Amino acid sequence: MSTNMSWNEQGDWTAKGDWGATGSHGRTHDLARWQARLDELCAAHHVPGASLALLVDGDVHELAGGVLHRGTGAKVTTDSVFLSGSIAKVYTATLVMQLVDAGKLDLDAPVVSVLPEFATPDPEATKTITVRQLLSHTGGVTNDFTYDSGRGDDCLAKYVEAARDVALDCPPGMAISYGSLGYVVLGRIVEVLTGLTWDQALKDLLFTPLGLERSMTLPEEALRFPVAMSHLGEPGQDPDPAPAWDLMPRSSGPYGRVIVSAGDLARFARMHLDGGLAADGTRVLSAESAAAMQRREVDVPDKWTVSADGWGLGWTLYDWDGIAGYGHDGAAIGQYGYLRVVPQAGVAVALLTNGGSARLLYADLFRELLAELAGVRMPEPFAPAAEPPAIDLAPLLGTYRREGVVITVTCDDDGKAHIRYEFVDGMKDLSPPLEAELEPVTATVFAASGAGSAFSEDYMPVVFSTLANGTQVCYVGMRATPKTA
Repeated sequence: MSTNMSWNEQGDWTAKGDWGATGSHGRTHDLARWQARLDELCAAHHVPGASLALLVDGDVHELAGGVLHRGTGAKVTTDSVFLSGSIAKVYTATLVMQLVDAGKLDLDAPVVSVLPEFATPDPEATKTITVRQLLSHTGGVTNDFTYDSGRGDDCLAKYVEAARDVALDCPPGMAISYGSLGYVVLGRIVEVLTGLTWDQALKDLLFTPLGLERSMTLPEEALRFPVAMSHLGEPGQDPDPAPAWDLMPRSSGPYGRVIVSAGDLARFARMHLDGGLAADGTRVLSAESAAAMQRREVDVPDKWTVSADGWGLGWTLYDWDGIAGYGHDGAAIGQYGYLRVVPQAGVAVALLTNGGSARLLYADLFRELLAELAGVRMPEPFAPAAEPPAIDLAPLLGTYRREGVVITVTCDDDGKAHIRYEFVDGMKDLSPPLEAELEPVTATVFAASGAGSAFSEDYMPVVFSTLANGTQVCYVGMRATPKTA
């Protein structure tokens, strides 16, 4: 059963289908109340439009509010589609695990044994990077290498070729560093082993067997549906439509472009909750692979940017006071998506938005939803320590650099630390440099004020760490940036 809220001809929210007053587990559901709360929070946080899907007791319930485009006033409906950003990584990871199920791929095999053209500037590292490491962001590859390799079916092959000269963030297996480049490599492995483009593999191996009719990868496919426009603006103000809907090249697909409705995102999550089974009983993924994706591969030093405690094979992992969960966040130039799954409760919550302070909307809404539906107590917002610890800033000051990004940490005459986060190289014109004051949380964890809500609820986490080889790194956005000076 799927229940929908949609905008009727009179301009009122109406329910499609029936949603029982009480679920089979005794949990009270009030769809109209959650619709009102969604609308209230969108207005409070200047989010133009949002779509919300709840998976409860095996059923998907869909709600929608606001507008797709502030310029046209077109309303968001439950069949509207959004850019899900990095949530696409979990789809690519699922394709990879299907290849493992088919006996075509070994997770611990070096990538070059499957994809000989893969390389990095470090020949020894190239030989050792495994599929498992790319899935868990421990291969050392970077995030901010955006390369437009064209619209052709060979775009992933061209990207992998161009990435041969891109420096690693850190040595393979030494630390987690969130890396989109690795997911393009995984997408290319899917192509080589299936004989299909990554886009077609998703359709044939996931979208079709799961009955996901509002899931796609290419802009021309999205035009069949109401499409959410990206919006950009200053925090605390209503954002304006962005100059372009989507600035990412086709090669970004495996890490950043699945276009989807919130309902379809919840149905994808249901397959993982059900141990790899589609709603009609079709086996899409083995139970072993579904479980392996949810198993912790690595702990994370930055536990605040995406509320992560660890990483599995594709999934972000959470520990809410002993209640385990998994999911993923996504951002795509003004559009933000959030997926949370609580296995012990059989609950999944998917939220897709098109601008504004979406992170604040997510935090307020999910705190309430997950508490009521799954007994989850989400952590309090990340913030500076009430009593700042005394810290020797000297070892942390300096310049940190990785592909596409330079981070500069300085100290003023008053002893206050500052950060400048600047895009360079191929990312140079993505956005203006971000500058913020660093307020201490611990000796190595800082809260960057004035950073905006795309990164966190109120403050951006900045985490300093030292790798096993002695290299100092600065984590912003889950990316490890080595100190260079």
